[in-house]
Amino acid sequence: MRHPIVLIVVLMGLLALTGVAWAAEAPAEKGGLLGPFYVLAAGLGMAIASGLCALGQGRAIAGAVDAMARQPSLAGRIQTAMIIGLALIESLALYMFVIAAILLFVKPI
Repeated sequence: MRHPIVLIVVLMGLLALTGVAWAAEAPAEKGGLLGPFYVLAAGLGMAIASGLCALGQGRAIAGAVDAMARQPSLAGRIQTAMIIGLALIESLALYMFVIAAILLFVKPI
């Protein structure tokens, strides 16, 4: 029971390190000290967003299939609601991809 708590604390610590990168002043040379932090923030953010999207989509599909098995007459309406929900869940990964691309190529600081 303690292992998930330790994992969450370690992940929160890693995410706190990216905040230090945002607080630092940008050096004069291109890339500089913040370059690795941009890659770390983009990679961790995309990994977390993709993983959570996969979990959410799996739970949504499982719930929809269960609902269709219980009420076959409403399968069309349930499927429509499921597809809309899956599109909204997938938008989280797409938004994170845009943020990761900005961090890797634009470097807004």
